Amino acid sequence: MKVKLIHTPADPVRLSFPDIFQATDYQGDKKFRYNATLLVSPGGENHNRIEAAIKTVAADEYGKKAEQFLAQWRGNAQKFCYLNGDTKEYEGYEGMMFLACHRKQKDGPPTVLDRDKSPLVEASGRPYAGCFVNASTEIYAQGGLNAGIRASFSGIQFVADGDSFGGGAPASPDEFEDLGVPETDAALV
Repeated sequence: MKVKLIHTPADPVRLSFPDIFQATDYQGDKKFRYNATLLVSPGGENHNRIEAAIKTVAADEYGKKAEQFLAQWRGNAQKFCYLNGDTKEYEGYEGMMFLACHRKQKDGPPTVLDRDKSPLVEASGRPYAGCFVNASTEIYAQGGLNAGIRASFSGIQFVADGDSFGGGAPASPDEFEDLGVPETDAALV
């Protein structure tokens, strides 16, 4: 079930652990995927949309056992994609919920856009861990041996700068002085 997360100052959405430009090898198993963790406020509209989607897909997949499975899986990162940030000791997670999203490499890269909807590339330096974003996600129930509630994502839109997690934001050109052009290379050493 598609869930669009919309950042507002009252209902923030922050990006964490972004692997959105290059697919990474998940646990060395050659299953390359893109990753994004989205931090949302408990009780906000984004939270309510995620919870409603979880209940809907669980009921569709697991029927009468949906509530039982959800009660068992909540808090288990191997079975459930939407967790309490207070269980992690990561910057920015305290008091938040987080939605762990993945996208298989074979499905192609996610759309990554700037505020004006122009495409962003990795060299632009945004989005980065700690910035505020909008996101297009999908909540789904997985059956079989690896049953659980999962989340994928198809797009991220940069909305605003935030304090970067782990110093991940690029330096501003204003942080450097114009050194001019040296007369010789020897002047550089």
